Amino acid sequence: MGDDSSQDNTGTPPSGGAPTAGNPQQPASAIRNKVDVPPGFGRRVSSVEVVKNAMPPTKKASVVIFETPDTPKAERRASSWWRNLVMDDDKTAAAQPEIIISPEQAGNGLEDRHRNISTASVGDRELYAWGSNKDAGGNHNLALFEEPSMPFFSSYLKAHITPGPLERAQSSSHGGHGAKADLGVLLGVYLPTIQHILGVTMFIRLFWLVGIAGLGQTFLLLFLCCFCTFLTCISISAVATNGVVESGGAYFMISRNLGPEFGSAVGILFYLANTVATSMYLVGGVEILLLYIFPWLTFGGPEGQHDTSLFGTMTNSLRFYSTILLLIEFAIVAMGVKFVQMLAPVSLICVILSILACYAGGVTKTISPESGQYVCMFNNRLLQSSSLSNDSFDLASICDYCDKNNTYLYEKVCGLKGCNNTETEKGFQCINGFPGFMGGQTLLANLGPNYLDKGEAYPGAPADIKTDVYQDVRTTFFVLLAIYFPAVTGIFTGANMSGDLKNPQASIPAGTIAANLTTSFIYFSLAFIFGGAIDGAVLRDKNGQSVGGQMVVALLSWPSPWVLLIGSFLSTFGAALQCLCSAPRLLQAIAKDEVIPLLSPFKKVTANNEPFLGLILTTIIAEIAILMGSMDTIAAVVDFFFLMCYAFVNIICTLHSLLGAPNWRPRFKYYHWFLSLLGAVLCFFIMFSTHWDYAIVACLLCLVIYKYVEWKGAKKEWGDGIRGLALTTAQYSLMKIEDKEPHPKNWRPQLLLLLSMQWSKEIIDVRYLNLLNLASQLKAGKGLTVVTAFLKGDPTSPDDKKKGEQVKARMDFDMNQVRLRGFAKTLVHSEDQVRGSMSTLVQSVGLGGLKPNTMLISWPVHDREEDLTEYNTFIEKVHAASINDMAIVVAKGIIDFPSAVFRMSGMIDVYWIVHDGGLCLLMGYLLKQHKVWRGCKLRVIGIAQESDNNVKMQEDLQKYVYQLRIDAKIMIVELADPEISKNAFERTLLMEERTMMMRDLQKVSGGGMSLSLPPSNASRAVSPLVTSEKRENSKDSDDGTTGSEETSEKKSPTADNEQANQDTKTKKEKMKALDRSKVSKMHTAVRLNELLLQHSANSQLILLNLPKPPVHKDEQALDDYVHYLEVMTDKLNRVIFVRGTGKEVITESS
Repeated sequence: MGDDSSQDNTGTPPSGGAPTAGNPQQPASAIRNKVDVPPGFGRRVSSVEVVKNAMPPTKKASVVIFETPDTPKAERRASSWWRNLVMDDDKTAAAQPEIIISPEQAGNGLEDRHRNISTASVGDRELYAWGSNKDAGGNHNLALFEEPSMPFFSSYLKAHITPGPLERAQSSSHGGHGAKADLGVLLGVYLPTIQHILGVTMFIRLFWLVGIAGLGQTFLLLFLCCFCTFLTCISISAVATNGVVESGGAYFMISRNLGPEFGSAVGILFYLANTVATSMYLVGGVEILLLYIFPWLTFGGPEGQHDTSLFGTMTNSLRFYSTILLLIEFAIVAMGVKFVQMLAPVSLICVILSILACYAGGVTKTISPESGQYVCMFNNRLLQSSSLSNDSFDLASICDYCDKNNTYLYEKVCGLKGCNNTETEKGFQCINGFPGFMGGQTLLANLGPNYLDKGEAYPGAPADIKTDVYQDVRTTFFVLLAIYFPAVTGIFTGANMSGDLKNPQASIPAGTIAANLTTSFIYFSLAFIFGGAIDGAVLRDKNGQSVGGQMVVALLSWPSPWVLLIGSFLSTFGAALQCLCSAPRLLQAIAKDEVIPLLSPFKKVTANNEPFLGLILTTIIAEIAILMGSMDTIAAVVDFFFLMCYAFVNIICTLHSLLGAPNWRPRFKYYHWFLSLLGAVLCFFIMFSTHWDYAIVACLLCLVIYKYVEWKGAKKEWGDGIRGLALTTAQYSLMKIEDKEPHPKNWRPQLLLLLSMQWSKEIIDVRYLNLLNLASQLKAGKGLTVVTAFLKGDPTSPDDKKKGEQVKARMDFDMNQVRLRGFAKTLVHSEDQVRGSMSTLVQSVGLGGLKPNTMLISWPVHDREEDLTEYNTFIEKVHAASINDMAIVVAKGIIDFPSAVFRMSGMIDVYWIVHDGGLCLLMGYLLKQHKVWRGCKLRVIGIAQESDNNVKMQEDLQKYVYQLRIDAKIMIVELADPEISKNAFERTLLMEERTMMMRDLQKVSGGGMSLSLPPSNASRAVSPLVTSEKRENSKDSDDGTTGSEETSEKKSPTADNEQANQDTKTKKEKMKALDRSKVSKMHTAVRLNELLLQHSANSQLILLNLPKPPVHKDEQALDDYVHYLEVMTDKLNRVIFVRGTGKEVITESS
C-alpha cells in the first residue's frame, strides 16, 4: 500500500497518539469488546489492547493504542506499561508497527470500513493499517494484488461478518445487553403472525357468512381470501430473502424494489391500513361489549341496539365507547413499546382458548344435542326472544313461551295482521338452534346460499322489525367478501420483525407461510363446524336477537360462553394495540427516508425512541375512522389499503422474476412469476369486485402521492426494479427498432447538440443557455436529445475526469431548468484529438435505430485577431455532420434568441431555396408549436428564377403546404439580376485576403487548436461576432470603393496619380485572377442578403437552406464556405440555417 494510501490517512494522529487540532477524538473506554476485527476496518478498540498481527512466530505482537485527552490516567499508565512490555523483550522492537487508531479510522459502519485501510509515516516509524496484510518487514505473498482502495479478501470478510463496536453499541441501546432478541421461527414469526391474523371478525362474522352464503360459497370466499394472502406470502418470502429487510416492513420492501415514488405511495396506504384497522378492531370490540357483555351501556338501553342508522343510538354508542378505548390505548402506547408487548401474550392466549372452546363446543353439541340452545320460529321466521314475553326469562325455558297459547306472543305476531288456524297450529315451533352433526341434516341444509336484502327475515319476505330477526344490510357474495377479507391480513408481521430474528432469511418464509396455512385451516374448520352444528336461521342472526342478545358462537363454545366473550374482546383490544403501536413506526420509517417533505416532522422520536408525533397523528386518523360508526363499513376501507400493498408486493416479485436481474437472488426458491402475477390480479379483482368506487379512490390516492413524491420528493437511488424494468423495456424497444431509414411519417429530429466553449462557475455563457432553449423549443418533435460538451484536457487524468463530471452535472441542471429532456455527456480530449473526437462521436453516438440524425450547433463567435478555436471547431462539426449524412441546424445570432419566458409575435419566414426533404419547413412548424413562438405567423417564401412561372409556383406551393396540413402564408420572390456586380468581386477579393490572414494567425499560434476561449474573453459572457470583412466594408461608398480606400485618400489627398493608377492596376489584376466560381457564389450570397433584408428585415426568425459544405476537407474551401454564409446573413438578427439529407422528412400522408 505504501505511499499512496498515506494520502487517505488524514485521521491518524501524530506519533504517540496525541490528538491534533483538526482531529478531535472521543474516549472509547465506554465501548469494550474483544480484539477480533482489524481496527483498520472501522473497528473501535479500547484504550489499550494487544492485537496479534499476522506475522511469523518470532515477531512481536503489535500494540494498538487509542489515546485521547479524556482517556483516564490509569489507562494511560496501562498503555505505557504495555508498550514497555513489548519493547523490553527486543531492542529492535522499535521497528514493530504501533497502530494508532483515530476515531475516524475506528469507523462509523460497514460503508466506512474499506476507505479506512491506510498507511502513514510518523517520524521514522511506519504505521501500517491492518488491511494490507503486511508484516513488520513489509513482505507478503500477495504483493501483486496490493491496492490501496481494495482490501484483501480475508480482511474484508472478517470486517463484514463481525460487528463493529458502534453496531454493538446500537444493538445494546435497542434492547438489553448488547444483543438482539435472536428469535426463531416459532416466537419470532409464526406466533406473532397468527396473533395478528386471527381477530374479532372470525368470532362475530364468520358464522353469519356461513348462514348467508351457505357452506359451499363460504368455502369459495375463504379460498379467495386465503389463496390471495398465500400467494402474497410466497412473494413476501422471495422479496424478504433477497436482502436485508429493515424497519418499515412492507414499505421498505416496496420502496427499495419499486422506487421511492411507488414505495411512498403504497407505504402511506399501508400506514393508513394499520391506522384504520385500529378503528375496526376497537369498533368490533365495543360491539361485543355492548351487544353481549354490557347491553345496558348502550344509549337508550338494549332497545337502542336496533337503531343502526348513520346517527342512530347504537351507532353513536359505538363511536363514543370506541373513542374512550382509543384514548386508553393511546396512553398505553405512549408509555412505550414494552407495555404493549406485555399484553401480546395475553391476547394470543385468549384467542387460542376461544378457538379451542369452539372446537370443543362442536364436539359436545354433537354428542349431546339436547345441550344446545333452543329458539322460537313462526313458519320460516326466526323470532326475537324479546317478543316472547314482556318480562325477562331464562333462555333454558324458551320453549315454554314459544306457544300459540302465549297471549303476549300471539298479539305480537298476529295481533295486527291476524293468523289463520293453519298458521297458528303449524307456525310456532321451538327448535334446537345447535343440533350438532348428528345425522348430517344441518350440514346439508346449510350448503346453499340465502342472500337477503336489507330488512328481510328470509329471502323475499320483509320482516317485522319488532318481532322478527332481520338483516340490517343488503348481502351479496362480494359484500361478504369485503367484510371478511380483513380477517386474513397481518401476513407482514414476520417481515416487520426481521431485526429481531436470528436468521430472517430462513424464519420469514417458514413462519409466514406456516401461519397462513394454519389460519386458513382454522377458518375452514370453524366454518365447517358452524355449518354443521348450528341451524341456518340462527347463523343468519348476526346480533343474537333470537337468543337474548347473546353471541351465537359463544353459545356454541364449551365449557362456558364467557370463555369466548372475554377472549374475543381481549383479542380485539390487543390487536388494536398492536396496530396503534406499529403504525407510527411505519410513518416514522417513511419520514426518515425524507422522500416526502411534508412528513419531515414525524421522523423525530423521543428519548425512549418513541415516535410520539406520529402517534398523535395516527390517533387522530383512527378517530376519524371510528366516526364511520360501523365495523362492516370500516372493514371495507381497510380492505383496499391492504390489497393495494399486497398487490404491489406481488408486482415486485413478478417484475424481478421476469427481468431476471443479477441482483435477484432470493434464498427462498419456491416462487414463480405466474403465481405472483396471479396474486396481484386477484388483489385487484377483489378490490374492484367488492367496492369499485373505493378501489378507484385508493388508486387515485396512490397516484396523487406518487406524483407528489416525483414532483417534490427527494431523489433517492435505491436500485429499484422500476429502473430495471425501464432498462429492459428500452433494450427490447431498441432491438425492435430496425437500424434503417425510417418512413417519412416516423421521421423526427433526433438532436445532437455539440458545445465547445469555456466552462466556468462564475460565467454563464448566454449562447449555451439559448442553444438549450432552442432545443427545448423543438421538443414538439418528440425526439431524442443528446447534449455533448467538448473539454480540452487529459482523458486519463482523474482531475479532468472529475471536471467532466462537474460539467455534466451542470448541464443536467441547466437542461432541467429549460425543461429539455435528454442526455448530457462530456468528452475530454487532448489538444490534438479534437478532429478525431468530433468524428468518432458523430459516428458512434446512439444505439441501434435510436441515434441522433440532426446536429444542432451555434454560429461561431470570434475576432480575426483572436484565437480561432470556435471557428475551427465549427468547421469540424459541419464537415463531420455532412460526411456522416446528418441533417444540420445552425443557429446564427444565438445570443438574440428568446428564452422560455418570452412570447414572440411577428413572422417566421421560411425561405425555400432547394428541396432537401422538407426539413426547413418542418423546423418552422415545430417551433411554432412552442409557446414562445406560438404567437408568430408562418410564412413560406419560395425563391424563383427568371424562367419560372411565379403564379403557377405560388398555386402549387399553396396546394402542397395545404396537403401537409400546415397553416402558412405563401409568397414567391424572384432572384433576378444574373449580372455579377462589382461588389461581389470586391467581397470575393476581401474573402481571399481574410483567408490568408487567418492562416498567418494559425502559424503564429503554432497551428494548434484549443477549445477554450482566449483569456481576453474570459471575463465576458459572450463575445460579439465582429469580422474583419464587416469592419472594412462598414463605410462602403456608392461607387463600390471601400472604406480603406477613402481613408487612404483622406490621409494623402495629394498623392500623385501614378501611385493611384498603380493601385488600381494591381487591384484589377487581382480581380482578374479570382476564381470565377467563387465570384458567382459570392454574388449569390450578396443577392440573397439583399433579398432577405428587403422582405424579412422585421421578421422574428428566418429559416433558410444551408448550402452544401465542401466534400473534401480543404481548409480554404471551408473558410470560403463560412464567409459566403456570413455575407448572406449580414445585418440579420436571428437566422437558422437548415440542411436536410435529401430524404423526405415530411409527408402529406396520414
